[in-house]
Amino acid sequence: MKRSHMMMQAISFKFKDDVHYPHATQLQERTVQIINHLRMVALQCRSASRVDLDQACALLLADPADAHMRHAEILMRGLRQALSKRPVFFRPGTTELSFDEAWLGRLIEAVERKDDDSFRFLIRSRVPRWTQQNLAFLVRSVSEQFRQI
Repeated sequence: MKRSHMMMQAISFKFKDDVHYPHATQLQERTVQIINHLRMVALQCRSASRVDLDQACALLLADPADAHMRHAEILMRGLRQALSKRPVFFRPGTTELSFDEAWLGRLIEAVERKDDDSFRFLIRSRVPRWTQQNLAFLVRSVSEQFRQI
């Protein structure tokens, strides 16, 4: 078919109101509690400076005192670096999940199930190789901390 005979079609755009976010019930209740905790941490960290994940993780390993409080904070402050874009987090208690929250929730559930293949796949699907190990360390640490509560 010649190019001049091809019909042009308009592209339809969805308005923001038409976007359907995944619902929190798609995750386990414990995972939703962790996501809500991370949402609160993200609110507290909004005005904090970004962190270098390599340096922050090295400091956590070197000085484990009070580290249980800092893993979630460093995860939230360094997630933008790991994803190469600003992650979207909704307000605590919101029943919908952003793509970033759903992805983190699935990572946490893979840790809980000891499903290393899914965990690696999820990390590799969005995170550059140079920071995958640090992000994996933080996600596993946050999951472990909630297991102890």
